[in-house]
Amino acid sequence: MFVLELTYIAPIERIDAALPEHVAWLEAHYETGVFIASGRKVPRDGGVILAVGEDRAKIEEITRSDPFTVAGVAEYTITEFIPTKTSKAMEPYRQELPS
Repeated sequence: MFVLELTYIAPIERIDAALPEHVAWLEAHYETGVFIASGRKVPRDGGVILAVGEDRAKIEEITRSDPFTVAGVAEYTITEFIPTKTSKAMEPYRQELPS
């Protein structure tokens, strides 16, 4: 699983201008099952996406295709982790530590 943290690097007006394309991009990745949660940070200086996948390179490729990245208005930090403990709702994403 991956935590994708976006940090805005442009004025909020430029973020808002790219927002409709970013939301469509989010929806496309929800439909494929890669994204499982997302939202704005508080204060509004970026956002967070929870993503599932086993290939970090693929996740990096996805973040490079974000309209926010393409427009140069946000940067990503990607943190990979192994969700060994989850709520019942997140049980399908629970993993075992490698032996």
